Amino acid sequence: MAWTGKILRVDLAKGTCKDEPLRMDWAKQYLGQRGLGTKYLAEEIDPKVDPLAPGNKLIMATGPLTGTNASTAGRYSVITKGALTGAIACSNSGGFFGNEMKNAGYDMIIFEGRAPKPVYLYLNNGDAKLVDAAGFWGKSVWDTEEGIKAKHQDPLIRVASIGVAGEKGVLFACIVNDMHRAAGRSGVGAVMGSKNLKAVALRGTLGVKVRDAKAFMAAVAKGKQALAANAVTGQGLPKYGTQVLMNVINEVGALPTRNHRDSQFEGANKISAEAMAAKRPDGKSNLVTNAACFACTIACGRVSQIDRTHYTVAERPKYQVASGGLEYEAAWALGAATGVGDLDALTFANFVCNEQGIDPISFGATLGAAMELYEMGAITSKDTGGIELKFGDPKALTEMTELTGRGEGFGAILGLGSKRMCEKYGKPELSMAVKGQEFPAYDARGIQGMGLTYATSNRGACHLRSYTVSSEILGVPVKTDPLVTEGKAALVKAFQDATAAVDSAGICVFTTFAWTLDDIAPQIDGACEGNWTTAKLLEVGERVWNLERQFNMRAGFTAKDDMLPARLLKDAAKTGPAKGLVNQLGKMLPEYYQLRGWTPDGVPSNETLKRLAL
Repeated sequence: MAWTGKILRVDLAKGTCKDEPLRMDWAKQYLGQRGLGTKYLAEEIDPKVDPLAPGNKLIMATGPLTGTNASTAGRYSVITKGALTGAIACSNSGGFFGNEMKNAGYDMIIFEGRAPKPVYLYLNNGDAKLVDAAGFWGKSVWDTEEGIKAKHQDPLIRVASIGVAGEKGVLFACIVNDMHRAAGRSGVGAVMGSKNLKAVALRGTLGVKVRDAKAFMAAVAKGKQALAANAVTGQGLPKYGTQVLMNVINEVGALPTRNHRDSQFEGANKISAEAMAAKRPDGKSNLVTNAACFACTIACGRVSQIDRTHYTVAERPKYQVASGGLEYEAAWALGAATGVGDLDALTFANFVCNEQGIDPISFGATLGAAMELYEMGAITSKDTGGIELKFGDPKALTEMTELTGRGEGFGAILGLGSKRMCEKYGKPELSMAVKGQEFPAYDARGIQGMGLTYATSNRGACHLRSYTVSSEILGVPVKTDPLVTEGKAALVKAFQDATAAVDSAGICVFTTFAWTLDDIAPQIDGACEGNWTTAKLLEVGERVWNLERQFNMRAGFTAKDDMLPARLLKDAAKTGPAKGLVNQLGKMLPEYYQLRGWTPDGVPSNETLKRLAL
């Protein structure tokens, strides 16, 4: 139960859509979404395949709780070999698309091959077909979604699509659903574009059944009470969104600034949650209201507006007020990483990222690296089409966002990501990335556990694979000292395994500010057959983590890729509580390998593989 037990396999080259049964033996080992999608991908493709070749596959997967009334149960993931990294990619998104897929009758959609011309998938309660997308190719995400709903005369259709960036192969292009929720990292949108797949449009009203409705509803009600009572999920996130972190992280000296040269940003208070909520002279504020994804009782989403007297949007009426206002990672990347402290410029740039489908984290971090290259003369205005890439310049930020979203001019160079761009200009050390994916908004010198998290993340630098900030800064579930390395290997492993289980269930990781797996296990057990306990979920999480590791090793990654840029290992933080400190990855990594049951060179041992049935 909870699983639909059905997969839709779409052969884009042949133009066929066929149903097949879900491998229930795999579902009971990997649960769903991230875990199950990774299992299918690992079994079906050569890990050495070019991510943009027809031999790569793109999988959209839900979890067993997706589409139920468990809080935040609207998630789905896109699993593929990442265009940006060449590593396993699993990019998670909220909104309403995941629920619609589940209610349309499928746990998973597998896209294979490449269509001879642009198409989109239209799926209505089990009836699937590929539709000519020539009229939408070259259109933005926003225009595509509106156009598909108008074409089918159904405003309730849920759409996930790519913008021009995905079509043109910007390597950190996203897949955007519901206008502003995104499967955002690792370049899954570029993979979708390489397949000539413009969009997936869904309509589903079939419902989702659970194993034991009474037990399930009791566990769900208890979970919702816990979320409401928690200071983060019941108060902080609804009121301020993830942007509540901006001033907090800046004060602890862990806000990467100007391509990680600094760890505190003097303009943080100008782009913070408090600044978004503050009234302007006209009586309005940047923040209009909060918003929620399907079944979410947290409602951390933002609806924002731009001050038109400051930043003109006359030619783009959609940009005046729009969902998808700044979240913390985007505000950091577009702001502190580039030194820009202009809230309206950041909001404008973020709207462009949403509309054209580019990851604001990788984009902003890459632009920050380009600004440093420009400062040292490795890049000149001749390269940039006359645009001066100066730290702190809002004009440079917004113009480059638009160029990158269209894959034009120097935006096409930025679209390569910081690793390839910095190599192109002879300064590879200026790329702040792991496995080719740019860092998010936490300086690993001021939060030691995040350094180990970044280095060992299977999809490249990522905070959502092991959010030790929760413990090291927020004290959840226990407070640990962010400036020490002791105990961090065990902390990172515990977060990685638990998060893999949560991602596989079909719910949002933000619930774990209030929940442990003890809260989640009864909900899954009420929904699914299989006697789901906390211990079993932890085993699933560990199995998923090791499967991802195996995929990457087969793709050519080794322990040498579990590394941080030299800047974080050799250049000490200049200010704040971490002043004088570097990240001490070398102290944490050997202990991490040992705790994982891996060899000293990072290879899962035979004993570990046997224990996890891998």
